[in-house]
Amino acid sequence: MRLSIVLAAAAMAGSSLFAIGAAHAQDQVNLTWQMWGDEKDTPLWQSLADLVTAEYPNIKVTPQISGWNDYWTRLPVLASSGQIGDLVAMQSMRMPSFYSLLEPLDEHFASDKFDTSVFESSIIKGLSHDGAQYALPYDVGPWIVFYNKDKFAEVGLSEPAMDWTFDDFKAAAQKLTAGDNYGYAVQAFDFIAAPVALGAEYFNDGDQFDLTNAGYEGAVGKLVDLVAKDKASPVFASGTNAATASGRFASGNAAMYIDGPWSLISTKDAVNFKMGVAPLPRGEGASRFITAGSGWGISAASQHKDEAYKALQVLTGPKAAQILASAGRALPGRLAEQTYWYDVAAKDVGGTREALEYAFEHSTPFRINENWNEFENLITQYMPLALTGEKTTDATLADIQSQLP
Repeated sequence: MRLSIVLAAAAMAGSSLFAIGAAHAQDQVNLTWQMWGDEKDTPLWQSLADLVTAEYPNIKVTPQISGWNDYWTRLPVLASSGQIGDLVAMQSMRMPSFYSLLEPLDEHFASDKFDTSVFESSIIKGLSHDGAQYALPYDVGPWIVFYNKDKFAEVGLSEPAMDWTFDDFKAAAQKLTAGDNYGYAVQAFDFIAAPVALGAEYFNDGDQFDLTNAGYEGAVGKLVDLVAKDKASPVFASGTNAATASGRFASGNAAMYIDGPWSLISTKDAVNFKMGVAPLPRGEGASRFITAGSGWGISAASQHKDEAYKALQVLTGPKAAQILASAGRALPGRLAEQTYWYDVAAKDVGGTREALEYAFEHSTPFRINENWNEFENLITQYMPLALTGEKTTDATLADIQSQLP
């Protein structure tokens, strides 16, 4: 009798174990992860996806990589057709246009008391909208000046101070210009980042565009004069991107250009001279800088939001940040892991840590709205008219203003 009870109990236990095993098999979740990048970046993103499975064996993450321009074109199409990924890459400057595609994260944070203070505060704000957090960052950075240390030495220029002024920058650009070589290579985004560093604003108090205010017109005019009057920089063609300026710098044709830490490692590897970095020049007031960066959020349409949240914490966690930093792919949004980028990836570029820490200490919120990307496109399209002297700075900015809401 007792034997039969034992056998029955064993049978029931076996049945239960089988049921549990079957349940675990059914719990297997496959997440898609949409990200931009080059094909050569795929193994790096896959290594981060593998971290998720190592932490949660029932979750598999599959990266889906697109080129930068294709990514932003495809994202709304994928969303409208119900094919958007579970995890979605987001850039801070595009958050006002795309936040509605993402799941607000604050309720998830409350469930496990997640602490966002481990990230640099400016990028946490940059990946939020109307007070709600929509993504967690993997990288962050302010715009900075990349400069050719060898050329500075050749003409007897001291290297830039942390709080150098626009007059210092202008004097350096003029002295570094000789023949077909320029002191500076201007690009479209300079007319956004540099005026802010000079103390100007392109928004009014209601966060609507105001490109014709005296402060912004004056700051933009200083940059225009460097090109149109001083001939210290070549004109960029309408519609071109940062690759033109970085190419001139890498070839030695321009001694300075403006970029972010996301480009520092690739630029360092492309040059055959000693390279340094410095903060953007300030105006008459104190230094101030805008920062930007990217991260990942959870699709509002995902059917696996809890699993996606677990994956998100791994993808933006310490180990993932260390991998990206050591590979030179990103200055981490996580504060503690930034040292890997400074000490490994950027160790050969003079002044990097000092310039970036100074910039973070003097950062100001990056003011954007839902029409900001249209503003950036119009700057790229129309600013060359001012640089060539075809139109005045004031007239060019008025034309751009007239096409914005």
